[in-house]
Amino acid sequence: MTARIHPTAVIAKGAELGRDVTIGPYSVIGAHVKIGEGTVIGPQVVIDGVTSIGRENRFLGQANIGGAPQDLSYEDEPTELEIGDKNTVREFVTINRGTIKGGGVTRVGNGCLFMACSHVAHDCEIGDGVQLGNSVLLAGHVAVGKNAIVNGAAAAHQFVTIGRNAYVGGLTRVIQDVPPFMILEGHPARVRKVNVIGLERAGLPPEEIHEVRLAFRYLFRADETRAHALARMEQELRGELARELLQSLRNTELGLKGRFRETLRADFRRRGEELMLRAAGAS
Repeated sequence: MTARIHPTAVIAKGAELGRDVTIGPYSVIGAHVKIGEGTVIGPQVVIDGVTSIGRENRFLGQANIGGAPQDLSYEDEPTELEIGDKNTVREFVTINRGTIKGGGVTRVGNGCLFMACSHVAHDCEIGDGVQLGNSVLLAGHVAVGKNAIVNGAAAAHQFVTIGRNAYVGGLTRVIQDVPPFMILEGHPARVRKVNVIGLERAGLPPEEIHEVRLAFRYLFRADETRAHALARMEQELRGELARELLQSLRNTELGLKGRFRETLRADFRRRGEELMLRAAGAS
């Protein structure tokens, strides 16, 4: 079946629509947008910029996707937004495209849920299965790992990393990296415990979960320095999840004020400049 487009929708010349795409009343689709088959666009949705959307996504009313980054350095460059498959984007969600200094691309994986009024800023990287609650705010350059859950009205500082299978409580102000597999909440934000339920739901091995719980005790409950706790983890824990947690914590220590992605600024800019050179060569 061909695309079903409401007569009041505005589709710019050059937009590419896959099979069985539905576009609702008063929606606006830009000239450089590609939408995969089976995707449903609700009423009054705006999708703009160099935006690529995969299959079977759902965008509910008044979402604004692929808009220009809210960054004073942006000068209308053809930076990009990439969205995978089977995501649900609820009312008034905003997802901005990238900046040159941030790598040039904002990326969203597969199977994510963006609840009403949540915001994903420029150059963010969102893994598969992520859930953002109502009014969650992600600043620029934030990375959210696979299956992480960020609850309502939480806000993440620029360049923060939220590890996979982490759980961030509602109204939490996240100014440093969140270790994978942990629950973080409070004011100030603190790691409270292991996200055991989330890990079990993800089908991760019980013995691996046990090691993560041991690591938590070393790091956040034992009366010893962080350096000693990390060294103890290095010696005693061998599971994949514990080693991933260890590497995440070591990365965080390298970063400015506890944000590892701050160390990658030069690499992000290089990638953004290379992307713009390719775009100029293709035009």
